[in-house]
Amino acid sequence: MSHAARIPLLKHAPANLKALLNLSMAAKQSSLGERLVELINLRISQINGCGFCVDMHWRDLLRQGMDPRHLNAVAVWREAPFFSERERAALRWVEIVNNQPHSDASDAEFARVREYFSETEVVELGYAVAAIKGWNMLNLSLRNPIPEVPAPGM
Repeated sequence: MSHAARIPLLKHAPANLKALLNLSMAAKQSSLGERLVELINLRISQINGCGFCVDMHWRDLLRQGMDPRHLNAVAVWREAPFFSERERAALRWVEIVNNQPHSDASDAEFARVREYFSETEVVELGYAVAAIKGWNMLNLSLRNPIPEVPAPGM
């Protein structure tokens, strides 16, 4: 596979780009908290195979002070002791939401996430998934590569 982008994503469709950026920023500024949203972004990007996003969100969590060992365990969060029950509930729920329609957001799964999240927060989890899944699909389809040297501030 080529390591060159098919189309420079940031140079086209500025209104759409701005809307997706705004959705991403709203997710980060939600009541979920930036760290949880970044954990969600990292996990969903791992599942969807978006190297560009995995790299970006991994670096952001490092900047937030997340222990590298804990960060490395996000892909295997079920086996790792580093995550709170709230984080586990969120990671499980967003994996289900990301995989719809191939998985079932059953009443039992919904009840589990509701133990830790308000109605508003459950909706915010959905918006967080919508935002990162949108970025993943754009980056993958346009083959936006992991930059050898990240842009300043990224």
